[in-house]
Amino acid sequence: MHVETRPYDPDSDRTALWTLKRAFERGLGSATGGDEKERVYEEKLTDAYRERYLEWVDRCVAEQPTTVTVAEREGDLVGYIFVLPETLSMIWDAAVVNELFVVEEFRGTGVADDLMDAALEAAREQDLPLERIVLDVDRENDRARAFYQRYGFEHWGEMVARPLESATE
Repeated sequence: MHVETRPYDPDSDRTALWTLKRAFERGLGSATGGDEKERVYEEKLTDAYRERYLEWVDRCVAEQPTTVTVAEREGDLVGYIFVLPETLSMIWDAAVVNELFVVEEFRGTGVADDLMDAALEAAREQDLPLERIVLDVDRENDRARAFYQRYGFEHWGEMVARPLESATE
């Protein structure tokens, strides 16, 4: 099963990327949390969110074409990786993997490895405050954590979050 990785093309890959992004978000909601997390992730996938997301991707790719790499097999996208462009490296003082997703039937086939290799190359092109690449992985996603550990990612702080509207304000 030959899969090719290549830069994302906003003109031809837009619809397919959104399909993958939806699957990525739904997987985050259903596989790494309870019903409430799944509901929150599902509810955000509106038409307005789709347009905002795709416009943002277009801006990032216009700034640095290697920020989004797709995996394609026989004309169908089967995965993608999104590294934030250099101008956003100040978020974590490092290159940032924003998203990595591979459709289920292609997991364990080397597609994620090819995408990660592309992400590391994109990060090496950036002028970074710290020579690091970081990402956020859900502590309940054992498969993803094992994959990232194979690539030498290690615990570096802890992300915490809260709703903007809170009773404790």
